[in-house]
Amino acid sequence: MELYQGLLTRRSVRKYKNQKISHQDIEDIIKAAQHAPSAHNKQPWEFLVIEDRNALSSLRSVQRWTSFADEAACAIIVCGDTEQTFSRNKDGEKWDYADIDCSLAAENLMLAAHAKGIGSCFCGASPMPLVIDGLRELLDLPQHIRPIAIIIMGYPAETPIQPQDRYKPEKIHWEKW
Repeated sequence: MELYQGLLTRRSVRKYKNQKISHQDIEDIIKAAQHAPSAHNKQPWEFLVIEDRNALSSLRSVQRWTSFADEAACAIIVCGDTEQTFSRNKDGEKWDYADIDCSLAAENLMLAAHAKGIGSCFCGASPMPLVIDGLRELLDLPQHIRPIAIIIMGYPAETPIQPQDRYKPEKIHWEKW
């Protein structure tokens, strides 16, 4: 699939065929995710692949918008290592780039899946403290690992409707607001 066409046609998929995704395809998709840009090239991302049906179902107990995960082939939890990310904690400033870097990786991941004919849906974790803490407990994540996104994936059982046009020139500002 040509990149620009992929960018314009990728949509969230929430209904999946009962078909596994090969581990090679999952690794290829994660490889694309790992080629995302990151602040100071820190690459703070970690990826937890979940294929077990019971584990996929249990995601709903933590993040209610993942109710369709039990029908998917897998979920990939995109996590940020807060000890490896570009950050600052001095002079009255405290911030880190884990959420941003991992969101960029998640977008690459979904586009790579789309290029392989695999549907995906981004379900947020960060910045929701209850979801972050729930996933840490459910998945036994270390404290320095922050779950950023739950990417649910599978071969689409339906074709999402493509919007007629998302391009809005009125949202573009030149030089000044």
